[in-house]
Amino acid sequence: MKTLAVFCGSSKGASNVYLEAAKKLGKELAKRNITLVYGGACVGIMGAVADSVLEAGGKVIGVMPSFLEKREISHKNLTELIVVDSMHERKAKMAELADGFIALPGGPGTLEEFFEIFTWAQLGLHHKPCGLLNINHYYDPLVALFNHMSDEQFLHEKYRSMALVDVEPNGLLDQFNTYEPPTVTSFITEKQT
Repeated sequence: MKTLAVFCGSSKGASNVYLEAAKKLGKELAKRNITLVYGGACVGIMGAVADSVLEAGGKVIGVMPSFLEKREISHKNLTELIVVDSMHERKAKMAELADGFIALPGGPGTLEEFFEIFTWAQLGLHHKPCGLLNINHYYDPLVALFNHMSDEQFLHEKYRSMALVDVEPNGLLDQFNTYEPPTVTSFITEKQT
């Protein structure tokens, strides 16, 4: 794995634990020689993870739509900042560049980015690992929802297991290194309709 996309909030969150964990992830990415691809902002935990990678001597590629350049305050010290026209182009570019995807805590935008890339994996459009860094148990409700979807047969277990989860960056990145995507054959049989 050479490049990893991180989806996360442009806010700091309610606790300093989110910033500290983002910095820890950034240091680990740099240590493993993994280039960070992210939304391109210098604020919130987005900025913290990018700064941490850069401070540790790593590479960071930001991808930001032009209309967000001022709102999210684009980072001026990145290895590369790619400015695109839309949110759709941002996600497509990040997906193209990344060998895997991690969601740190964030709001609806973070979830939307994660769910789209997770759905693409489920459909077999890519075979890259998707994970949740469950800082401060932020994603416990989402993990419970995935389990509920599986229990209620709206999500096959083999696809539910595609959402890798860990509370530590090392653990999640180690799971990424051993990830084997499930075989995508069909999603529904005629008997299930």
